[in-house]
Amino acid sequence: MTLLTVLLQAAGSASLGSLGAALGIGLAAIGAGYGIGKIGSSAMESIARQPESAPDIRMNMIIAAALIEGVALFAVVVCGFILK
Repeated sequence: MTLLTVLLQAAGSASLGSLGAALGIGLAAIGAGYGIGKIGSSAMESIARQPESAPDIRMNMIIAAALIEGVALFAVVVCGFILK
């Protein structure tokens, strides 16, 4: 059996749209977590290499993390509207 047939059987009476929306919410959360983690990791490496640039790196890291979080929030809201 393929993964799609297993997912469709598990959905039962749920429509395919709601299954896709639920997967979309999960993928948005996972993607945002991965992206923010990657930003934090890169920022820590950069600060370790050039400690004098720490304030600039920290500010850019916070701005980038906020943008990623905003996109993830929009994705979750749109998928939530599909679920309703």
